[in-house]
Amino acid sequence: MYELLDSASMKQCDIKTMEHFGMVSAVLMERAALSTADEIICEKPDTNTRVLIACGTGNNGGDGIAIARLLHLKGYPVTILFCGKKEKCSVEAARQLRIAENYGVPITSEIPDEKEEYGVIVDALFGIGLDRPVGGIYQTVIEALNQRKGWKVAVDISSGISADTGAVMGTAFLADLTVTFGFAKIGQLLYPGAAYTGKLEVKEIGIDRHSLPDRKRIVRVPEKEDLKLLVPRKDHSNKGTYGKILLFCGSQNMAGAAVFCAKAAYRCGAGLVKAVIPEANRQIMQTLVPEAILASREPDAEIDSFVKDQIPWADAIVLGPGLGTSEQAGQLVRSVLASAEVPCVIDADALNILAMHPDWFSLKKAPWLLTPHPGEMSRLTQKSIGGIQKDLIEVASAFANRYDVITVLKDAHTVTAAGPDEIYINVTGNHGMAAGGSGDALSGIIGALLGQGNEPVQAAFLGVMIHGMAGDLAAEQTGKSALMASDLIEGLCRVLP
Repeated sequence: MYELLDSASMKQCDIKTMEHFGMVSAVLMERAALSTADEIICEKPDTNTRVLIACGTGNNGGDGIAIARLLHLKGYPVTILFCGKKEKCSVEAARQLRIAENYGVPITSEIPDEKEEYGVIVDALFGIGLDRPVGGIYQTVIEALNQRKGWKVAVDISSGISADTGAVMGTAFLADLTVTFGFAKIGQLLYPGAAYTGKLEVKEIGIDRHSLPDRKRIVRVPEKEDLKLLVPRKDHSNKGTYGKILLFCGSQNMAGAAVFCAKAAYRCGAGLVKAVIPEANRQIMQTLVPEAILASREPDAEIDSFVKDQIPWADAIVLGPGLGTSEQAGQLVRSVLASAEVPCVIDADALNILAMHPDWFSLKKAPWLLTPHPGEMSRLTQKSIGGIQKDLIEVASAFANRYDVITVLKDAHTVTAAGPDEIYINVTGNHGMAAGGSGDALSGIIGALLGQGNEPVQAAFLGVMIHGMAGDLAAEQTGKSALMASDLIEGLCRVLP
């Protein structure tokens, strides 16, 4: 997996590289410009391609001016659109501007007429340090660039995107490619920033792990090779080796939740899956998941004794998908939470019930892994959905810390928080997974990983990644719009060995 930095940490990296290691700022800028120019030349090798580079007065603008000079020397017709006052340039931007002038690179402060066509448009207006909404001439320039045709490249980060949260700060440059330096930035992977980033290329320019500052919070992105972290399977084993997963899922007319959850758990390697379901769902489960063990709940059954009979069997529990929020469902949720002494995945209606009874967090005897989407998180925290989506990391980490739980805050790029300082962002998956049953499958996957002995945090972030990988593989067969939860579950067959 690789690490992401926020703006403050990246600035500290820059300072340490220059002040501690003695790297010259001009060298770092030249390497950044070279790496970006190379990307442009690779994509647009025809030197007749016209290039427009919008540059600000800071070091990001200095990068852009250097890129313009390098392309100019390669024979490209380049124009620098310089925004701001020259006297406000940083030392390095001023140096690059003088060099560009000496080489005769065309520079203008006027937005070119719309009739002027460019094959490449480069944004070097603001770097990662932007801390206020974009306005004035910069807003005008960004909006004009977004409306033009041409392949669009952002230098380090799309201007107007918060490097810390991915928020759009007034307006933002819509890039096809972002070339960033040293480390990817958090805001480039969280939405809406991810949508403005386009393809992300991280270039090594002399700032690496040696320059990382001491930080409490570490944000990581799991990758496919991290599947090796999973507890290995053994040739000499049996169904008991790979965990007994107990599902409290489904209600009348909501049988699918238990079906998807159980199937996903089995596809993810669970040895045994027992589904605790209403008697009304028995035939559906027996037909669609004949491998599952069933324990049916009669409507008038005494809940506490029934739950206490089931709990000792389990190595991991999944609670909530399709349960509904009836009084009986509430009694069931409380009884499970009070009795469970193995890791418990809490999802869907169990989250909605828990939101109505926050005092139940005191019942926790073993790790809890909560998997809310923003709507469920809104009910749990009393925050607006919009407010949650503006700062997924802060919301997830604060909640995990407050209740001592692992929080899997689902979004297009899901955030998993194990307390305030251990964060994982998932980048697998696609919009086709925004369909009924997908979340039920995720709960089954995480439950299966827990049952096989994986540490809870690992089961959470790897489960999310596996879920997304399966969705991506399934979409290759079905297309994204047609993707269904059942297709995703079949995709699991191609993810794990």
